[in-house]
Amino acid sequence: MMNNKPGEPGAPGNLGRDRPPPAVQARDLTVVRGDRTVLTTLDFTLRPGTITGLLGPSGCGKTTLMRAVAGTQAKVTGTLTVLGHPAGSPALRPRIGYVTQAPSVYTDLTVRQNLDYFAAVLHPGRTHRDTRRAAVTRAIEEVDLTTHADVLAAALSGGQRSRVSLAVALLSTPDLLVLDEPTVGLDPVLRRDLWDLFHRLAADRGATLLISSHVMDEAERCHRLLLMREGRILAEDTPEALRTRTGTATVEQAFLHLVDEAAARGTHPEEPTP
Repeated sequence: MMNNKPGEPGAPGNLGRDRPPPAVQARDLTVVRGDRTVLTTLDFTLRPGTITGLLGPSGCGKTTLMRAVAGTQAKVTGTLTVLGHPAGSPALRPRIGYVTQAPSVYTDLTVRQNLDYFAAVLHPGRTHRDTRRAAVTRAIEEVDLTTHADVLAAALSGGQRSRVSLAVALLSTPDLLVLDEPTVGLDPVLRRDLWDLFHRLAADRGATLLISSHVMDEAERCHRLLLMREGRILAEDTPEALRTRTGTATVEQAFLHLVDEAAARGTHPEEPTP
């Protein structure tokens, strides 16, 4: 794994005076859908150049939180600042890459044609033709689809279509990538390669990544973790700190320990012990 060591430039734990402002900062973030509160008073911070894993069981609110950060979620209250702007600001559109669980591709177009189309939306006009071509070639290479560049999306596997969606998100070299379970359906080799790419984006470009998953073993690949349960944050820390704090060997065991601890107190995850 390509993590920086604590104290090195760009390391997640570096507390130097020149630390840049947060890439994402939430205070009392709440989302209500109908008569149900989906997210309840969440507080968290994402630092530039880091990978934060958003982990928790299905239905705990991970996708809603990611939609809020990407600016596509309605009825959000509290404070949510993204790259120095309120979430959803028009200025953020070219700076955020958002990949949903369902692949966003046109099945009647090839991989390259899909990317050509979205590149034309990002960089319209003849004067940007070379820029578009270079961006498309780079994005296809980054997701390892060069040999499938001229294959119709309809003929791709589900995992390959997901990688096309990721390539679209990478066209604008975003400052923030919000990825909703990007490795679902991928074999172990492709999962490893994608995580290598995520670490290169964080280390080389200084991109911030928020990656959701319900697969706990992916937690070890992240700089920091947000563990969620029932619309609340159960814990926010590094994988190592969570294991140390709970005296467990894995993040999954740490998560279960924290769930049991909260249940024993008779509290929700974020509520303090009386």
